[in-house]
Amino acid sequence: FTSFLHLPGAPEEVAAPLQQSFMIPKKEINVVSDMAKWKRSQAYADYMGFILTLNEGVRGKKLTCEYKVSEPIEKLVALLNTLDRWIDETPPVDQPSRFGNKAFRTWYAKLDQEAEKLVATVIPKHLADAAPEVAVYLKESVGNSTRIDYGTGHEAAFAAFLCCLCKIGVLRVDDQMAIVFKVFNRYLEVMRKLQKTYRMEPAGSQGVWGLDDFQFLPFIWGSSQLIDHPNLEPRHFVDEKVVNENHKDFMFLECILFITEMKTGPFAEHSNQLWNISAVPSWSKVNQGLIRMYKAECLEKFPVIQHFKFGSLLPIQPVTS
Repeated sequence: FTSFLHLPGAPEEVAAPLQQSFMIPKKEINVVSDMAKWKRSQAYADYMGFILTLNEGVRGKKLTCEYKVSEPIEKLVALLNTLDRWIDETPPVDQPSRFGNKAFRTWYAKLDQEAEKLVATVIPKHLADAAPEVAVYLKESVGNSTRIDYGTGHEAAFAAFLCCLCKIGVLRVDDQMAIVFKVFNRYLEVMRKLQKTYRMEPAGSQGVWGLDDFQFLPFIWGSSQLIDHPNLEPRHFVDEKVVNENHKDFMFLECILFITEMKTGPFAEHSNQLWNISAVPSWSKVNQGLIRMYKAECLEKFPVIQHFKFGSLLPIQPVTS
């Protein structure tokens, strides 16, 4: 079975109903030496292929441009709207500690209970067997309910969730822009609301040396959107006026806006890595650099990847092709 990732524009019969047995994904990376298995795995190849396919798909495009919105995309947005509504229905509780509001656990318990049902609304009846496997990635994508934290490993789980939907043929090649601009962007909005509402801790944060406390992918895809922009250069994203005027068109600037809302003090101090990136001469160089950094700082870090789960759609087995 070839996923669409390797066949952009392939005929749709490639995504025929799968004659395969699904399974509940599980942890496979238990000690640092297991990281070699991950890097050789089909899961890593497919995950990275998916990220790079979308990176090309949104290149030079604004969030506000025209693109096809299929029925599964609409259903995914509805699913995310449900998660958003549950936040409103689960206000933070009064507690002595400022961070990690325990109401998040109540919110999470609801998702834990409903995830399979939610996923079943997105996938067609003949693929119903896939719901329990795919739902695991959705549950992993919103943060940890014990620690009440959120980080790039959770974000990766959401990308894996979308990747699985592509592998079973629910999402198609021509959904690429909508996957990033409509679904992933809505996911970001909901995650920002969770982070703010429940004062979530950053998971595995490198503090001031990380790119961002919570996200990474919108910086990659967001920098791709800006490649060959006629007048916005990387040096402009530290300019408040430029950010305020353009953030609705570009994911990267939306991320910068959120950081400046959440943090006080000079940008160069609270977001040193991003400040350094603003000195890179072109957006394509920024984009390439961020992809390298993502591999090194997220995908090749044991504390992040030890939580990743592997099943039939994202297998730990070595790459076959």
